[in-house]
Amino acid sequence: MSWGDLVTIGPFAAAVLVAVAVLVVDVVRPGRRGLVLGTSLGGLVIVAALTVATGATSADAFDGAYTVDPLTTFLDLLFVAIVGLTIVYAPDYLEPRGLPLAEFAMVLLFAMSGAMLVAASSDLLVLFLGLELMVLPGYLLAGYHKSDGYSTEGAIKYFLLGSFSSAIFLFGLAFAWGLTGTTRVAGVADAITLSLSGGGLSAGLALGLAFMTTGVAFKIAAVPFHYWTPDAYQGSPTPVTGYLSVGPKIGAFAVILRLFVEALGPLRADWLGVMVVLAVLTMTLGNLVALTQTNVKRMLAYSSIAHTGYMLVGLAAYAGGRIEGLEGLLYYGAAYAFMNLGAFAVIGALQKRAGVTSGLDTFAGLGRREPLLAILMTLFLLSLTGIPPTAGFFAKAYVILAAVQAAQDGVTALGVLAVVAVLNAAAAAFYYLRVVVYMFMREPRTEAQVLTHGRLMWGGLAVATVLTVVLGLIPGPLLDIVGDAARAIG
Repeated sequence: MSWGDLVTIGPFAAAVLVAVAVLVVDVVRPGRRGLVLGTSLGGLVIVAALTVATGATSADAFDGAYTVDPLTTFLDLLFVAIVGLTIVYAPDYLEPRGLPLAEFAMVLLFAMSGAMLVAASSDLLVLFLGLELMVLPGYLLAGYHKSDGYSTEGAIKYFLLGSFSSAIFLFGLAFAWGLTGTTRVAGVADAITLSLSGGGLSAGLALGLAFMTTGVAFKIAAVPFHYWTPDAYQGSPTPVTGYLSVGPKIGAFAVILRLFVEALGPLRADWLGVMVVLAVLTMTLGNLVALTQTNVKRMLAYSSIAHTGYMLVGLAAYAGGRIEGLEGLLYYGAAYAFMNLGAFAVIGALQKRAGVTSGLDTFAGLGRREPLLAILMTLFLLSLTGIPPTAGFFAKAYVILAAVQAAQDGVTALGVLAVVAVLNAAAAAFYYLRVVVYMFMREPRTEAQVLTHGRLMWGGLAVATVLTVVLGLIPGPLLDIVGDAARAIG
């Protein structure tokens, strides 16, 4: 290991050290919430600074197994922002239930380090290690409220779902490794290109592609591989649900970008049809089932599945020959992270008093009881719907426009996909706006206590609000960043 390698992996190493530091601080000075928060958030600032510093120039480490490029930098900063907001939102929910903050922050930081490793992976083995480091903490977080039966049930289901998907994904990686003779991402792409020049796709490689597609479809909760995801989301503590709905999802899309776009890029004509079908099924079923939900957390869980479908539209557009599809996917990931975390933060704020559910009745009359929370929730829901000029509108517009451009280039299936995406976005307005109706046009069923929320909670909500609005009003700077990230691999 050279000094250059250490500098290149600096952000990842710093993330691991921050997680360890939180654990040490809690052991030395137990019960000091302010010290834990200071260590966690201060450490995240250091990780972000190192990410920006190392991302100024592209570099490789460990003989090309670890790569820093514009995509790595963008994803790392997004992961830092997601974890930072989750930690900020958590205390108001955890403290009334007697759940420790230090362990929560530590596990979350280890999950972030795994996501960062995925983003920088240029080797199949490193990619899988990063994936597991990212998802294993998620099982712990889902069952963090050990005395809650729903949390335990959700954790078990999430663990079983994740274990099966990891095994299937690893089996597919083994096929790719065995048939190409290398674990390097660039080497796999070269070997596949050479193989295709001498004939069609081999049966073994097709089988490996099928296994890998199934594995990542489980990870992003694409239909029909989503089955227990809503149960895990509903049962998890609300700050955990917010994190699980965006962190592992964007991490899994990072796997797709490194594996499918880079390593399996020469086969994109072969997986185009599969992505189109997955996108249609995921959008449609996610929205249709969300229409029937009366629990807002479960509704947002199915909404999260639907948003996976929209992101797959961008991936399908790239497979159809448009780099704008990747740009739209990356923009969508950032926009969705902030507006969805904001929505779950409002739910968590309402659940500060133990025993409060996330049913629709909890939101009845919120506009009169806590008008600021109601206004913020409305903003996040409008963004999730795709109402201009929020970030959610432009996120949907960019992926759909990329699909339309691919259709104009002759890929007819993507024209159909664009139409389906528009229809699904319109259908989703019903269940999002239903929550707004309850907040401003329904009387509360019971007299609810108005709660006092911490400054950290309001600060986190302010950040999510500003980003949701600014990314919609001024999308140009982020589009430049995601354009560089997309061109780095596309």
